[in-house]
Amino acid sequence: MLIVKSPVEKTIKLENNIILLKVYAPEISSTIKPGQFLNILVSDSYSPLLRRPFSVCDIEGDFIFLMFNILGEGTKILAQKLKGETINILGPLGHGFNIEGDYNTAVIVAGGLGAAPFPYFVRALPKNKKNISFVGGKNSNDVITYGLNNISVSTDDGTMGYKGTVIGLLNENLELLKKDKIKIFACGPNPMLKALKEFTIINKFECEISIESAMACGFGICQGCPVESTNTKDKYSLVCKDGPVFNVKDIVL
Repeated sequence: MLIVKSPVEKTIKLENNIILLKVYAPEISSTIKPGQFLNILVSDSYSPLLRRPFSVCDIEGDFIFLMFNILGEGTKILAQKLKGETINILGPLGHGFNIEGDYNTAVIVAGGLGAAPFPYFVRALPKNKKNISFVGGKNSNDVITYGLNNISVSTDDGTMGYKGTVIGLLNENLELLKKDKIKIFACGPNPMLKALKEFTIINKFECEISIESAMACGFGICQGCPVESTNTKDKYSLVCKDGPVFNVKDIVL
């Protein structure tokens, strides 16, 4: 875990008002694993006071890419950063995805901005692993496919791809999924993850999920990001320290 002041290289605006921030951070890019996160202090002032958690979207040599949309004051400040301005980064933090193991195909399931950690994930997969992506959103403006391969899309309102939820789309492709040895990797809103948990347990698919939470410290001191555990020994886990990636069977959604 490091604290580094990293200069901004470029701000890129993608479709659907999604921002990619390219930052020079060789100390981070050389050590971070897919699914780990960074806690970023967006300003040197006291407003906003707390750090904001961001997954790393992608890696390009010494550069990292952060993906976000503008939802509040913190992301508004980040989106306005100019080349050469620095951001204060704490990381890498948490546990990432376990991309090794006995499976042939990584099945990515992403809802909305839950697609953010997967471009780097795809790059980091072992060469003997294939990958396919199921991406969902409320409507076409909510669908993010940047950096993904072999994509199937669903929207709740039917404006793009399959009409319905991304879990419905998985069910539409269930026979295809059962013909292969797969492992599911997912990130998105809690209702999606809850439905995915039921889907994977019923169909006996291995699954890891990355969950979102407000994180003040990022490494377990403040105890501010508890999630109920299915472990009889520890009633709660911390998203920042024990996650943000969990085996879907290990937590209560």
